[in-house]
Amino acid sequence: MDIMEFWQGLVARPDFWGFMLIPVTAAVVTWVHVWMAMQMVFLPLEFVGYKPLYLGWQGIIPRKTRKMAGIVVDKTLTKLGSLDEVFREMEPERIAEHVSRAVLSRIEDLTDEIMSEKNAVLWENLPNVVKNQVYSRMRRQIPAIMDNLVQAMSANINDLVDIKDMVIRQLESDKGMMVRVFREVGGKEIRFVVNASFWIGLGFGVVQMILWYFVPWHMGLPLYAAVLGALTNWLALTMVFRPLHPIKIGPWSLQGVFLKRQDEVADHFARLTTMEMLSIRHIMVEILTGPRSDRTKLLIKKHMRPLLDSGMVRTTAQMALGVQGYMDLKDTIADKAVQMTMGPISEPAFNRDRAKIIEKIFSERMRALTSGEFQDLLRPAFQEDEWIFVVLGAVTGLIAGSIQLILGFH
Repeated sequence: MDIMEFWQGLVARPDFWGFMLIPVTAAVVTWVHVWMAMQMVFLPLEFVGYKPLYLGWQGIIPRKTRKMAGIVVDKTLTKLGSLDEVFREMEPERIAEHVSRAVLSRIEDLTDEIMSEKNAVLWENLPNVVKNQVYSRMRRQIPAIMDNLVQAMSANINDLVDIKDMVIRQLESDKGMMVRVFREVGGKEIRFVVNASFWIGLGFGVVQMILWYFVPWHMGLPLYAAVLGALTNWLALTMVFRPLHPIKIGPWSLQGVFLKRQDEVADHFARLTTMEMLSIRHIMVEILTGPRSDRTKLLIKKHMRPLLDSGMVRTTAQMALGVQGYMDLKDTIADKAVQMTMGPISEPAFNRDRAKIIEKIFSERMRALTSGEFQDLLRPAFQEDEWIFVVLGAVTGLIAGSIQLILGFH
């Protein structure tokens, strides 16, 4: 039988259009269910449905935020540098200088605020010459005190901050951030998987058409579609991470598409990490207000002691507050120091400036990771639940194949 006779035989079939549309249908359906699978990784952020019977869905990453956050820390951040190293690279002396400048710009207001809270009448009636001496003393000592304090925080940072707990709490409280990190880091790979799925589906659809031509079993079409739907989803995901190492095939180099972009992804992940998870603001807020902030306040009181114990300040404070009030003043100043620091360390420009230093280090170290270590940036988001995508492909293929059978081969 020549090609012309074969074609005429196909055209003469009563199910000609249904037969010819098998590859196109497979391509479109594959694109749809792969796109849907990618959306199911990230959305919705909260469970939608009837939770008592588990009838509903929550995005895989939002549902496993704590576990995913732990993986991000264990597989990446801890390999890129210890927290004390990160803090040292951010130049504690610059942090101290920045905070000191902000505090000194309103030292009179801050002193008045603290003293007025304790004994407003007496403080307001003190001679200006006495007040000015207190202001002057504080203005002279604050820079050295802040520098020593921040250096002490840097030296003891592992006692003041649990980096894993800090990042996990950040991401748990903001599931959108976790989704954004994975989406932005793996955005190109996600788009590749979705776009490639159309052509993978088209190729498998041709196989399905050939199978149907030779074995036109009534239930074969839905079953072929189910098997090929599962295979397309599995293949699409596999192409992102496999092969782990480049394989030369003639002039081409075959490697997982995520791994091919290691340098680009390293730069992007480093930027996201240093701005959204390990910025100066995040670390300092954790030091000052986190679960271990009681240790920080002890450190603050220790370093503020020379300021409060100096002759004029001590005498004035004891006059205005009494002995017990003077003792309580140390706790008040520790609390005020925390409040005063929050403003300067939250300034976006300052955070961007400090983040650039760490971003460069993180990026360089991520570029140096092995392919196996590097894939752990994104792979955990898919690996444990890959079977869901495979089953989704099979179910979607089965439904599409059944509809196709009814409409095209009745």
